[in-house]
Amino acid sequence: MMKILNVVTHLDPVTGGGCAERTRQMSRYLAKCGERVTLLTTDLGLTESYRQGLPGVDLVVLPTLIKRFYIPFPRLNTIKQIVAEADMVHLINHWNLLNALVYVLVKRLKKPYVFCPAGALPISGRSMVLKVFYNFFIGRKIVQNAAALILVTASEIPQCERYGVGRDKIRVIPNGIDPDEAKEVEDTDFREKIGLASNPFILFMGRLNHLKGPDLLLQAFCEALDELPGCHLVFAGPDEGLRAGMEEAAARCGAGGRVHFLGYLDNPAKLHAYHAADLVAIPSRQEAMSIVVLEAGGAGTPVLITDQCGFNEVAAINGGEVVPASAAGLKAGLLRMLQDPQKLKTQGASLKRYVLDHFRWDIIAGKYVELYRELLGISEAA
Repeated sequence: MMKILNVVTHLDPVTGGGCAERTRQMSRYLAKCGERVTLLTTDLGLTESYRQGLPGVDLVVLPTLIKRFYIPFPRLNTIKQIVAEADMVHLINHWNLLNALVYVLVKRLKKPYVFCPAGALPISGRSMVLKVFYNFFIGRKIVQNAAALILVTASEIPQCERYGVGRDKIRVIPNGIDPDEAKEVEDTDFREKIGLASNPFILFMGRLNHLKGPDLLLQAFCEALDELPGCHLVFAGPDEGLRAGMEEAAARCGAGGRVHFLGYLDNPAKLHAYHAADLVAIPSRQEAMSIVVLEAGGAGTPVLITDQCGFNEVAAINGGEVVPASAAGLKAGLLRMLQDPQKLKTQGASLKRYVLDHFRWDIIAGKYVELYRELLGISEAA
């Protein structure tokens, strides 16, 4: 049995997005594999349901001092103890002080560690000056000194190379899905709650921010409004500054009554939404590897994604379409896919088979175990 320490700055299901969900699933499935797993995080947005969703995992929670910058209360004795006990440390995401604290102790105690940037290596978004300083003082060292870099998609490799990391250190281990959370559910209640009846609808699941591209999807829908009679567009996810402008845009183009904003949905509600939707659209401008593709596939719902989602095989396996990250590209994709309801069902079934054959968490967790054993020099017989 290996002692594995996973480190992530927070497990907030609302703002943590795919990184929080990936960490939760990875940790509990490693525990299912028989490994001893400790998860170090902060209390920022940590819900009771997330706590209960980590059976077999030792959860160590630090209080948050400053929420804006995810700064934890530095309980150094606590952190030092769990680092000292670990055989392997796994740092997750970039641009956070919790990773920096653990890194310093990892180097002092001479512990091996792996690092998963989760698509966060480019210096972009807010606080760019702070990110430059973070990289100068410690961030670049965290990337370069890891025993291995774990990427969720090969499209991240150039980002790592810009940090001076050779391909011999890079391992690609994708996101996963829990088949137990992809079970069939009745979608009637979901449709009734938002007044859809039997109308077809497109679902967007994710944060309403620029990188996720919900504004592109709304523009595409508005431009195709007359060609999609009766079709609705549903946005499910927390607002990060775009909702008010999008509501105004929907009203201006005459789509107000056909565009719905639901806010954040918890896991049970998300599952109902995926099953009820005719099509899931993922219009991201930038994405490491979309977990939404896996969640939609688990529900048997086809996807329309951009070529920035890190999942271009969707088209090859006939699970949906891949289009340019533009309103024009999304509009063309929507019109092609929604004109043939029977083809949608075929695509959804194909995507489900592919996802459950290749991306179940029991398969993905095994890849982590193999990597840790390789880095620690543990043979299969041990």
